[in-house]
Amino acid sequence: MRLATLFVLPALALLLLAAHLVHAGLMPLAALAVLLVGLLAVPRPWASRTLQVVLAVAVIEWILTTVGLAQLRLRHDEPYLRLAAILASVTLFTVLAVLAFQHPVLRAYFRLPAKPAAEPAAR
Repeated sequence: MRLATLFVLPALALLLLAAHLVHAGLMPLAALAVLLVGLLAVPRPWASRTLQVVLAVAVIEWILTTVGLAQLRLRHDEPYLRLAAILASVTLFTVLAVLAFQHPVLRAYFRLPAKPAAEPAAR
């Protein structure tokens, strides 16, 4: 898989987070999320780990947002399944963006140590 293709997942996940933060009125955090896309151009382990932590926190935010908005709609007897499905998809997309950093191409780009090979089970 090409490096540019693997960059799409975290970049889009960060931009989705920025849009969510703009909607919530948190402009400084939204600007930070947009600026963090630039860390994809820094081939250092700390940049990779920083992005992974931010995206992991974004997963938690998406889960909390999904639950909160679904509960709000339920209290008002409004439909909530479409909202829950869309936000669950965004959450899953963000999880995939976090996991993309485990791909060998991104591990090599960010100079992360290679995963150790699994040892055979002892008999």
